[in-house]
Amino acid sequence: MKRKLQVSSAAILASMLLLSACTSNSGTSNEGTATANPAATTKNDSATKSGTPVKLSFWTFNELHQKFFESMAESWNKTHPEQPIQVEATTFPYDDNHNKLLVALQSGTGAPDMADIEISKIGNFLKGDVQLTALNDIVEPEKANLVMSRLDNYAKDGKFYGIDYHVGAQVIYYNKEILDKAGVNADDIKTWDDYEKAGKQVLEKTGKPMTTVETSDQWSFWPLVVQHGSDFLDKNGNVTIGDQANLDVLSYLQKLVKEKVAVVAPGGLHHAEEYYGFMNKGGAASVWMPMWYMGRFTDYMPDLKGKVIIKPMPVFKQGEMRSSGMGGTGTVITKQSKNQDVAKKFLSYAKLSKEGNIQIWSQLGFDPIRSDVWNDPALKADNKFTAYFGKNLWDVLISVKSEIAPTNIKEKTPAVSDYIKTKTIFQALNDLKDPKQVLDDAVKNIK
Repeated sequence: MKRKLQVSSAAILASMLLLSACTSNSGTSNEGTATANPAATTKNDSATKSGTPVKLSFWTFNELHQKFFESMAESWNKTHPEQPIQVEATTFPYDDNHNKLLVALQSGTGAPDMADIEISKIGNFLKGDVQLTALNDIVEPEKANLVMSRLDNYAKDGKFYGIDYHVGAQVIYYNKEILDKAGVNADDIKTWDDYEKAGKQVLEKTGKPMTTVETSDQWSFWPLVVQHGSDFLDKNGNVTIGDQANLDVLSYLQKLVKEKVAVVAPGGLHHAEEYYGFMNKGGAASVWMPMWYMGRFTDYMPDLKGKVIIKPMPVFKQGEMRSSGMGGTGTVITKQSKNQDVAKKFLSYAKLSKEGNIQIWSQLGFDPIRSDVWNDPALKADNKFTAYFGKNLWDVLISVKSEIAPTNIKEKTPAVSDYIKTKTIFQALNDLKDPKQVLDDAVKNIK
């Protein structure tokens, strides 16, 4: 069933301002959820006494996330018959989801019980008087099992406001068939100098580029910056785009493009239809992306099944971390929710419990934020991901467990991310402008 609501951001903003009386249940409910009793009360926990399902509205921008929560609601109801719930989920386009939610929270009406906020947008929701519910009471009991840097991305003043789906560990995907033809062993690639050398050999022997780089998104640039010891912002939220580490990375990427070791990704990014077609035909020998990108391979590049191997990232110098936590989406509970206690229990069940984290892998192919499940036999059970990449893919994640560099997500992150994606990367890697000048311009414009 197509769940996307094709509504423009402008229309959403207008309707939210004009129809300030709309409620969190105004979205269309979806097929496949339990049928609610129309007499159900909206008071907190009151439905528990009568056995009537508690309605929890949920907004997201990813249909797979919607399906996951609907699935977890079914599981919850089987194991918690004394406190049944009904998830009423809606998937909006990316910008509409965040704009609609922000307006609802600012206006004080119309927000859902729960919502997804993408990591580059969370800064907009943590300004001033935060209208999200603190989740410390469900996070802190599980701290010993969680990769806490993923929770810190959605925190402010010691309070956790969102729970991520995954670690987003950065890895590199190699097309072993191409490397074999070029006589290159992926295990010999330890540094970015090694990578460049191998790339030249691949180009010479096969005529194919070693990799692709994005010009309208940040996934070719950001992870290398973080591994290299920097970020777009420092821990205090100050802009650090112009520092030496950023310049090192951008200059290196431009060098790969000039040498034809790298080519601009068809469509400008690694999520374009043109790109999937290009890679599916063996267009390039590798691409670095987070582990959550595995699903793009299985769903959009089926011809590469059995050909792709996953390895840790190269580093610029020995001693640097071989991975970084990239991307993410935090699920939040709004202060407007009349069922915050039930929502917290369900959110904890879906995204903090061991069972929930196993399902995050099984259903979504994400590297779960509970590191104690990485060795669980369930993660080696047969599914479309193990069939595509093999059952040893978790060995890579475990090998870099202590080398996943965290990112600094702050209030300026949305502005920085937008500028990087729309100006900086394109100018440096497509127009081949001087990297230092491009970064200097970014610092001036963002400040």
